[in-house]
Amino acid sequence: MPAPLRIGLAGLGTVGIGVVKIVQRHADLIAARAGRPVVITAVSARDPQKNRDADLSDYPWETDPVALAQRDDVDVFVEVMGGHEGPARLATEAAIAAGKDVVTANKALLAHYGHELAVAAEAQGRVIRFEAAVAGGIPVIKTLTEGLAGNQMRRVMGVMNGTCNYILTRMQAAGLPYETVFEEARQLGYLEADPNLDVGGIDAGHKLSLLAAIAFGTRVSFDKVELEGIGNVSIEDINLADDMGYHIKLLGVAQMTGRGLEQRMTPCLVPADSPLGQLQGGTNMVVLEGDSVGQIVMRGAGAGEGPTASAVMADVIDIARGTRLSTFGRPAASLMEPVAARSATPAPYYLRMTLLDKPGALAKIATALGEAGISIDQMRQLNQPNEADNKATVLIVTHKASPADVAYALAQFDTTGVLIGAPVAIRIEEV
Repeated sequence: MPAPLRIGLAGLGTVGIGVVKIVQRHADLIAARAGRPVVITAVSARDPQKNRDADLSDYPWETDPVALAQRDDVDVFVEVMGGHEGPARLATEAAIAAGKDVVTANKALLAHYGHELAVAAEAQGRVIRFEAAVAGGIPVIKTLTEGLAGNQMRRVMGVMNGTCNYILTRMQAAGLPYETVFEEARQLGYLEADPNLDVGGIDAGHKLSLLAAIAFGTRVSFDKVELEGIGNVSIEDINLADDMGYHIKLLGVAQMTGRGLEQRMTPCLVPADSPLGQLQGGTNMVVLEGDSVGQIVMRGAGAGEGPTASAVMADVIDIARGTRLSTFGRPAASLMEPVAARSATPAPYYLRMTLLDKPGALAKIATALGEAGISIDQMRQLNQPNEADNKATVLIVTHKASPADVAYALAQFDTTGVLIGAPVAIRIEEV
C-alpha cells in the first residue's frame, strides 16, 4: 500500500468535526477509493479544552494554524475555519509557501483573494481545491471543471444560500412577515453571526463569483457582483407572486455578454412549477447551461456537517489519487480580468404600486411605461378604491424590458403626481 496522504485540519467546528468523522468512520473505504490511506496527522482550533462530538485524542494539537500549515508531517492543509482575513488567510498562504496542497471550504477567502492564492499555488506546483465552498454537498465545482469541460458555458444560476431560501419559503407557507421569520431563523441558529452575510446576499454572492470565474475563464470579481438582499421582500409580494404562478427566490445569475460579464444576486420571480420554483427550505440548487449539454440542474444540501464535510473529503481523495487541476479550471495566469457589465438582458418585470384614487391616475402610469418603451402584459387593481384613504394598489406585469428602461420608467412614475410611496419592481427570470 502506498504511503498515506497526511491531512492537517484547521478548524474544528461543524464542518471540521464532520471531516474527522468521515476519516474515522470510512478509513477502509477511502483507502480503497483513493488507492492509499488518508489520515489526519494534526489539528488546530482555538480552544483545545472545548467538548467536541468526536474523539480527537490521537491527534497532535496546534493552537496556531500557521504552525499546522508548516508541519513536516502534513501533505494537505484543510482549512475550514472561515473568514477572509486573519488566521485563515495567513495559514493558507503559509501552507502554499511550504509546498502543501490546500483544500478549503472558505468561499469568502477565495472570493477576495482567490486569484493571487491560485497564482502562488500554481507557481509551487500545488493545487487549491474548494468544492465545499459552493453549495455544500452539491458537486458543482467538479461538474464545471471536469464534467462540462468540453462546453462553452452560457449561463450559471441558482439558489445558493439555504437560509434565504428557508426564510422565503417559510414566509410563503405560513403567511408570516419577513421580520417574524428572520427572528425564527435566528433562534434556530440558521443565521451567520453577521446576519447580513446571509440575508444581504453576500454569502451567495461569494459563491456566484467563484462559479463565474470557472465558467467564463475570468479572475474572481466579487466586487462586481450586483447584490440585493431579501430584507425588502414583503409577504404581500410573495402572496401576489404565488397567485400569478411565481415564487420569489434570491437568485444568482452569471453570464458573459458582448458588453462583459454580468453577475447579479437579487430577488427574482421564477415560475412556481420550475425546479427552482419548487425548491423548499434550506436546500440549494445550481443550474448550469452549456452549448453542447444544454441545461443541467443540481439540487442538494447547501450546508451542514455531513454535506460540507463530504465535499471536503471528495477534494482530499482526488488529491490522494493524484488528480491535479488548476484552481479555477485553467492556469491562473491565463484568467482574464473581466469587463464588468451591469445587467442589461431584457426580462419581464413585476411592478406593484399604490396610486391616488383619482381619474387618469392609472393612465399616467401606463403612459410613463409606454414612453420608456415597455409594454404591459397584465394589469390589475388589487383592491377596490377605499374612499376613506383615497388610494388603490395596482399590479402590472410587463413584457420583456431592459433593466435600464425599467429604471427610467420608475423615475418617470415619480413625476406623475399619482404615486404614493415607492413602487416595487422585481425581475421575472426565465429558467
